[in-house]
Amino acid sequence: MRVLLIEDEARLAENIARSLREGAGYAVDISSDGEEGLDRAETNEYDLIVLDLMLPKLSGEEVLSRYRKNKHDSPVLVVTARDEKESVIKMLNAGADDYIAKPFDLGELIARAKALVRRGKGQRTPVISIADLHLDTIERTVRRGNREINLAPMEYRVLEYLAHRPRAVISKTELLEHLYDYNWEKFSNVIEVYISGLRRKIDDGHAVKLIHTLRGHGYSIRPERDRE
Repeated sequence: MRVLLIEDEARLAENIARSLREGAGYAVDISSDGEEGLDRAETNEYDLIVLDLMLPKLSGEEVLSRYRKNKHDSPVLVVTARDEKESVIKMLNAGADDYIAKPFDLGELIARAKALVRRGKGQRTPVISIADLHLDTIERTVRRGNREINLAPMEYRVLEYLAHRPRAVISKTELLEHLYDYNWEKFSNVIEVYISGLRRKIDDGHAVKLIHTLRGHGYSIRPERDRE
């Protein structure tokens, strides 16, 4: 998953970004002012936007208002030092999905971020089940049947993104854009490598295959019995 963090306090921004990367496995882009943040939000696909309200150049409230006015629907978590009832109501009415007031616990921020990402993908519970495959998005663990599967961090991130949209065909470009931050380097075959690892770890030895490549289109997770 890819997150945009719009926060002008450099130390806080780095702490939040590090927590989201390490605690949730998210790719994180950072913008330090409202104008740059709005531009990035409208030109890239994000699974979550974490938005401070007190920003230079363009306030967080204005960023949120313009973003929603232009029909963008990624979930937005507002970070604010202003926790008065009136401010909270104004934020939510402008299109925020949740808020957290400074100072806050980073563990709570991660939990709220994960909940909003799940909600944005239409997933109500933290455990995603597809046939006999089960992903716990809180613990970041994977099981198929009674067997626990050990995945590399990027393998897990690819699998989780696919699992949030079962049966959909996800292009390689979409996966790259949601799994890497703004500075990612475009290695042409990196997704193929992760898909190959997932297929080996998840599908080998099972008659029902879950990880599928649709040549020229992308990748999908869905149960299909091996035809061989």
